[in-house]
Amino acid sequence: MPKKILVCVAWPYANGPRHIGHVAGFGVPSDIFARYHRLAGNDVLMVSGTDEHGTPITVQAEKEGVSPQVLADRYNQVIGEDLANLGLSYDLFTRTTTRNHYRVVQDIFLGLYRQGHILKQTAMGAFTPAGRTLPDRYIEGTCPHCGATDARGDQCDACGKQLDPAELINPRSKTDGSAPVFRETEHFFLNLPAFIGRLKDWLGAQGHWRSNVRAFSLKLVDDLRPRAITRDMEWGVPIPLPEYQERTDKRVYVWFDAVIGYLSATVEWAAFTGRPEAWRDWWQNKDVEHYYFMGKDNIVFHTVIWPSILMGYGQGEQGLGGGRPLNIPHDVVSSEFLTMEGKKFSSSRGVVIYVRDVLSRHDPDALRYFLTIAGPENQDTDFTWAEFVRRNNDELVANWGNLVNRVLSIAHKHFGRVPEPGEQTPQDQAVLAEVEKGFETVGGLIAKAQFKAALGEAMRLASQVNLYISEQQPWRLVKTPETMPRAATVLFTAMTAIAHLKILLLPFLPFSSQRLHDMLGGTGSIRGEGRFQEVQEEGGPAGPPAAHRVLTGDWSAAQGLWKPQRLTPGAVLPPPAALFRKLEDSVVAEELARLSG
Repeated sequence: MPKKILVCVAWPYANGPRHIGHVAGFGVPSDIFARYHRLAGNDVLMVSGTDEHGTPITVQAEKEGVSPQVLADRYNQVIGEDLANLGLSYDLFTRTTTRNHYRVVQDIFLGLYRQGHILKQTAMGAFTPAGRTLPDRYIEGTCPHCGATDARGDQCDACGKQLDPAELINPRSKTDGSAPVFRETEHFFLNLPAFIGRLKDWLGAQGHWRSNVRAFSLKLVDDLRPRAITRDMEWGVPIPLPEYQERTDKRVYVWFDAVIGYLSATVEWAAFTGRPEAWRDWWQNKDVEHYYFMGKDNIVFHTVIWPSILMGYGQGEQGLGGGRPLNIPHDVVSSEFLTMEGKKFSSSRGVVIYVRDVLSRHDPDALRYFLTIAGPENQDTDFTWAEFVRRNNDELVANWGNLVNRVLSIAHKHFGRVPEPGEQTPQDQAVLAEVEKGFETVGGLIAKAQFKAALGEAMRLASQVNLYISEQQPWRLVKTPETMPRAATVLFTAMTAIAHLKILLLPFLPFSSQRLHDMLGGTGSIRGEGRFQEVQEEGGPAGPPAAHRVLTGDWSAAQGLWKPQRLTPGAVLPPPAALFRKLEDSVVAEELARLSG
């Protein structure tokens, strides 16, 4: 029976274009997963958008001399285009500056507040010398527990302890190095300690999670404290209480409103498709599995904070949920960090390769391939241009691309159509049987979020078909009339295996799989087509513009294709073309020169 799979993708921050380290964590893995489940016949909804509130937006807006809304508008468009060009198959990619999102965030806030899960307390807030709020993650210092010198104001990555900025030794602003000014201020806090027992029981039962995610999350739970969810600033979702209606100095803070985006995006998708209550099928149906994709620096928000919000809100009788529980995560698929030429990616320090920049010169499937086969799935890994070129040439071009080119070139030149096969030998049957097993093995690995192993297995199967072709030597068989029938059988067998591999590789390499589909005489789009569309909102909280653009698409053509493929003998073959472009060795020096420049 088909499953319902909600794919929740981390929200990229709209203070600048995204680099390849970002999409290695949230982008490519989530798309592989969503595409596979559609191919397997499951009902998939993939949602996200740009995260547009908080101090980083206001800081960047001031640098560029524009308003926060103008900045968010610009980078929402840039990021959306980059993700579309990378082939990410969102059902809805929206943004947090929408009236729908404000309404849902305020509803969640009120639901938690009425049940006593949100408390009003005074605390020491951090500010710049000029008086602007400094978010926790914009403050660094020495951890008071383990002595790490680069602990953040909310958490120490070295020991995992939850922190308050005022606890740091020698705190400093990450923006300019100045010492923050601490003064007493009143805020609303999410009462996380109230959920410790439920979180422990739930986390302890998640044996299917990646071990690092589960262990890290369990380590955090005992140290939970109430966490502020408001800030002294003008840019953000207004606090939905009567006494704050006229105030512009306090707003719901970005980390609270951003995680609610997974729910608000689903609500928006339901309205967008003309079925406003359809979001309940995804959030209030216990059989739906929710998967979250992000980098490891966002684990705490998805395994501790967001589940606590969902648990607390689901107890209430009023509001959007209507007293029915909301689904908590089924799996949190977190990737490690991708470094670049031995250095951590950092836009501010110029250690960065933007997605847009790579795609302006290189094929999207080449980037997707590298970020999967050599990416930071279970440990930090390093991106180097030398390794990018090597893997493109030695693996994509020399293995998979070469197999497709030599088989289709011989078939097109000597037959012009899919050859009519004769009786297949045990060798023919064996290679097809092995590739057909890939639908179970590769699919099983993707379902477990083991993307690197899944892609490696698919490429191994391509190598096996290459070996079969080398042994059978169809280029010799086509030279005499006596062996031409055998040539037809070998080529038909190889082309059938290639048709299988086209599907096995589609989640990873959607662009080249589509081109191969066309070269095999197929019709229609198996890759699916993304599109941008304007949404006009009526009513809702004041503040956000009434219109905004979303990225959506039609991905239904691939539904249920995860199975052995059939070729029609006699079908006309168009002229073949190379699937991938070989890169010259000079590309490495050229790219390094651009980086240093």
